[in-house]
Amino acid sequence: MTTPGGIDDYLSTLPDDQARCLQDLRERVSALLPESEEVISYAMPGHRIGRKMIAGYAGFIKHCSFFPHSGGVVPAFADEIKELGFSFTKSGVHFTPERPLPDDLLERLIAARLTEAGQA
Repeated sequence: MTTPGGIDDYLSTLPDDQARCLQDLRERVSALLPESEEVISYAMPGHRIGRKMIAGYAGFIKHCSFFPHSGGVVPAFADEIKELGFSFTKSGVHFTPERPLPDDLLERLIAARLTEAGQA
């Protein structure tokens, strides 16, 4: 378990625009997962329910990423993610502070992960 101070410390290492963007994402995810525990897992901030990671996020040199901690969730939304103009891998969706993830996409990614994890 990691206290939110660990997440604050993580965010403080990022450029200001990424830190603000990921803090906003943190708040949006927290609102969608009020029963979750904030943790550092896989060297990134995230939200866990029980023993299952549901959502994580991180900052990188040229982008930020959202990770549903599943190899199946992002591919299920691949066409939509492409249409919205975001890049992605099997495990994460990439975005920038200038163009954060839309609320409706974030909500559906999290809902899909909750269902997959047996938490819906």
